[in-house]
This record gives sequence, C-alpha cells and structure tokens, in this order.
Amino acid sequence: MANDNVILRFSEVSFEYEHDKKLLDEASFSVRTGSRVTLMGQNGAGKSSLFKLITGELEPTSGKVFKTPSDATIAIARQVMPKELSNLSIQEYFATAFEEKKYNLDKLIGDVFEIVHLDLPFDKKIKEFSGGQQARLLLAHALIQNPDILLLDEPTNNLDQHGIEHLTGFLMMYEKTCMVISHDADFLNAFSDSVLYLDVFTRKVEQYIGNYSDVVEEIKNRIERENLQNARMQTQIKEKRAQAEVFAHKGGKLRSVAKRMRDVAEKAEENIVEVRKEDKTIRDFAIPAQEFPPYFNGKIIQFASTVAIKNNKTVKKKSDIVVRKDTHLLIAGPNGIGKSTLLEKLASRASDTFTIAQDVVIGYYKQDFSNLDFDQKAFDALKAVMAQYDEHVLRSSAAGFLLDGKLLASPIKALSEGQKGLLSFCRLALLRPGLLILDEPTNHINFRHLPIIAKALDEYKGAMVIVSHLPDFLSKIRIDETIDLSS
Repeated sequence: MANDNVILRFSEVSFEYEHDKKLLDEASFSVRTGSRVTLMGQNGAGKSSLFKLITGELEPTSGKVFKTPSDATIAIARQVMPKELSNLSIQEYFATAFEEKKYNLDKLIGDVFEIVHLDLPFDKKIKEFSGGQQARLLLAHALIQNPDILLLDEPTNNLDQHGIEHLTGFLMMYEKTCMVISHDADFLNAFSDSVLYLDVFTRKVEQYIGNYSDVVEEIKNRIERENLQNARMQTQIKEKRAQAEVFAHKGGKLRSVAKRMRDVAEKAEENIVEVRKEDKTIRDFAIPAQEFPPYFNGKIIQFASTVAIKNNKTVKKKSDIVVRKDTHLLIAGPNGIGKSTLLEKLASRASDTFTIAQDVVIGYYKQDFSNLDFDQKAFDALKAVMAQYDEHVLRSSAAGFLLDGKLLASPIKALSEGQKGLLSFCRLALLRPGLLILDEPTNHINFRHLPIIAKALDEYKGAMVIVSHLPDFLSKIRIDETIDLSS
C-alpha cells in the first residue's frame, strides 16, 4: 500500500542517446513508497531507458533523479537473459546478485524459488532452461536482492497462464515499491494503482491514478474533450473573422467593432489545445505463402513422435500428426516442457522425430530474436530475405510496421525489443514462407498491434506452428491441430 513518502523523483530530466534522438524532454514525476506503478508507452518510446536512468545505468543529459533515502536499493528483472550470463549455473547466476559472497546462497535461492514457483537443479546452466523458466529466473534474481524498488521489464513474457497468475498474486501482496513495463492489460489491471505514460511524441511523462484500463479510458475521454473544444473554437474563429471583415468595410466607428471581433478570434486561437496524439498502430498486412508446384502432395511436416521434458526427464510419445499446407498447429504445455526446443528443431530441421518437405521455405519468429544478427542494419536484415529485391517494396512494407528510415539505418541491437518484434514480422511478410514457426510472437509487442497480427496469422495460407501463452490472442487465430506436450 502506497504511503505519503516519495521514494523516487525525476526533476526535469532530459535524456538523449545522440543529438537528434531525444527520449525524454524535461520529464518530472514522483513515485510514492509502496506504490505499484505501470510504465506505459509505445514501442521505442524509451521505457526501458527510463528504467536504466532509475538504476543509474544511464545518466540524464540534464535534470536530476532523486532517491529517498539516497541509499534506497533497486533491482531490475530484465526482459531477456543477458547472453554473457547464459553459460553460468543457477548457483553462479544468483551469486552475481550480491557484492559479497553469501554463505547461505542455496537457502536464499530455495526461498525465492518458492515465490516464483520454480524447482530446478542449481548446477544446471541457464541456457539449458526454457524461455518461461528463464523469465522466472530473471524475476527471482531481482527478488533475492530484497530491493526497496523493484523494476520489472515485461515480466509476463514467456510465462504460461499459471506463471502469470502466480506472479500477479505475488505482486498484489508485495509491500515494497514496484514499477512494471508490460503490454499485458489483464496482468496490469490486476495490481497497478497508478500509471506513468511516456508520450513518444512530446517526450514527456504523464502521471495518472488508477489501473491500466482506467488510464486508457481517461486518455480517450481527454482526446474527445480536446477535439470538441477545438471544434467550438474553430467555429468561433470563423464567425468572428467573418464579422470583422463586414464591420471593417463599413468604416467609421465600426472599425473599432471589427478590431474587437479580431481580438476575440485571436483569443479563441490561443484556446485551441494541442490534442494528444494517439500511439500509431501498424497497418494491416499479409504474410504471403510460398507457392508450390502442382505435383506437391501438400505435406509440410509429418510427425513420427514428440518429445517432452517431464520431471527433468525426456519422454517420447508416438504421433501421427501431419501438418499440410493451410494447416495451423498449436503446440501447448506448461513452461519447461519443451515447446521452444521443438520449434527450434523444426526451424533447423534437426530431429528424427519428424520430417519436413525438402524445398519448404521456413520463416522463424524466435522469442528472443537470437536468430537475427544484432550487428546487421535493419534494412539489410529485410533485404536478405527478399527473393527479388525491390527497395520501394522493402521501405513501404517497413513503414507499415512503423520502421522509418532512421530505424532501418540502425543496427538491430539499437532497436527496442518491440521494434525487433515488428522487424521480425516484416521479414516474414517479405520472405513468403511455406512454413511459419512462431515462438511467443506477442512478446514485447504493443497491445494495439496484436489484433492486426492475429488477423494476418489467421489468414495465412501456408503451414503454421505456433506457441503462445495468450488465450485471447490465440482465440482470434484459426487452429486446426493441437499437440499438447503435457498429455
């Protein structure tokens, strides 16, 4: 429960990575002790950078960030596991949470594992665990530090429904200050009591009381009020200028009346407000399917068996599922059971449990984007997947995914996680795959884009294999077959 003490304050903070790339412009806000704050904003608005300003990883270009007390501790659960830590064992990974050696580290890990609902061997390496398990490890790494301010960057990414429910319940009982970046509306509504909105257009931070849906509704109503006020002012301006013209031409004392009319019009112009711009949404798009020769029998994937991980043991089960052209297959099951492993093997064709038609073009959306070359420019990443390069087609398609010329000229590592997701969808649209493999394609994506993405996937005419933890998203996509690895 929030109290009257302010634990964090931004005072006219500006920040820019380079001279023409400002993310914050004299932003001011405060966070009270014990509050549960949602940080909202469009992909690329600078939400993760704002977290780095709070942790001290980045320094403001101008302005100040204050903590009260000054030694208040901060821990962050990041969106993705840093690659340099993936070769550490669980025990070694949690040792990095402390400046000094903890002789009771195993007990501390065990205690925090109960909170995040994990049961994993401490000697196994981080890279051996699924995306969902790594998401819980990231959260546990922050919680084990018992910070005064807990920062969570997209904490529901890769979590199954049980994991999301468990996290939500924990945060509702959490007594310290918590700030969350997320695009999961249901999750945010369950526990947040205030919202900081980072406006991508003005670079300011707006502060609201209420949960996510309250704020979305308040912003919508505000835009309607501002548009109505401006319409009234425009009508008044038009009328007064017309009257001023009439009186001015009559001359004499009426010229003073004309002047008053012009003054009224000018006053009305001053009352016109700059209507708050809404976040841009990606354009409707399609993922064209690969064209096959007439003699093709339609079989894209034929499963002989499936493999699952249960109680840290490999379990193989016979299967006779055939995925044909225009068939959508859902891979279901809890975190850690082997869904992402199966998709990775499908993408690389590396398994004796299935066969994939020889000439099928595979489009792979990987949940951590590690199949992208982060040093490559975004433009070149799109160009590389085009069978027939056409710069106009490339740039037009990219613009539909909100990737402008500046972003296309940037290395992929400079893009936000959400922008990497949109780049990945743009690549799929330009690739024209015969087999679409999607591993948690909603991760990092702004909620405004999800219905458009769901529509494109629903209408895709090739073979599709998908893993997703969002039931509402899946409900908008045609699913023809399901493999539940837990059954």
